[in-house]
Amino acid sequence: MSKFQPGNPGGPGRPRGSRNAMNVLLDKLAAEGAETVVKKMIEVASGGDRVAARMVLNRIWAAPRGRAVTFALPEVRTPADLLEAHAALMAAIAAQTVTPQEGAALAVVLETHRRAFEVVAQQRHIDEIDTELRRLRANLR
Repeated sequence: MSKFQPGNPGGPGRPRGSRNAMNVLLDKLAAEGAETVVKKMIEVASGGDRVAARMVLNRIWAAPRGRAVTFALPEVRTPADLLEAHAALMAAIAAQTVTPQEGAALAVVLETHRRAFEVVAQQRHIDEIDTELRRLRANLR
């Protein structure tokens, strides 16, 4: 069987998840000397080297990806409730209980909620038009 099949001039390419030879070699070297390197980094960091200390801490202590925020967000049951929810979010940002970045992320959630309301309204409208169309077709017969 030919390596290059019709319609695929570049061939099959590398299998998904495979690593090139250089990365395999580097992985092997890292695995063999990892313990020695880590011990040395901890020793240097303990001696007061701030860069080494930061490197050790970055590997041990994962940076936080987000935090739970607590503020009074009104229940959103209708599209009109979204205006009140956005106002509460803006107030929380102004009061500095929510950072602007957290506020932006929460605004995306509220926007997704708004689009859900929009989809439901569009579907309802399509159903009404469909019902009316069926009624008009029935009257033509």
